Amino acid sequence: MSSLVTRGNILGIFAVAVPLTPAAVGANTTAEQVFTIRGVKPGDIIDVNKPSLDAGIGIANVRVSAANVVAVKFANTTGAAITPKAETYTFVVYRPETPGFLPSGVPAL
Repeated sequence: MSSLVTRGNILGIFAVAVPLTPAAVGANTTAEQVFTIRGVKPGDIIDVNKPSLDAGIGIANVRVSAANVVAVKFANTTGAAITPKAETYTFVVYRPETPGFLPSGVPAL
């Protein structure tokens, strides 16, 4: 019997819960807002989960914009300004072994 041991190129995966207080997002537009998350680094890959529904508000993108800073782009699809709820968002941070040098494809196993 043989076993196949594979290993990816992610050095660490971290889940953090961060209270955020977003600002208003104008009607029919997107707005990128920055928040401090201690420990994130340029080159990290990041996901976000907003725990509740705000009608007309979505998250269009999330990225690490600088050391300890995450930028969240909110989208407002309504005809009036909306302020997303202040609440605790969950972020999952994937730290590559070699930030900035990711492969362009997945190797065959």
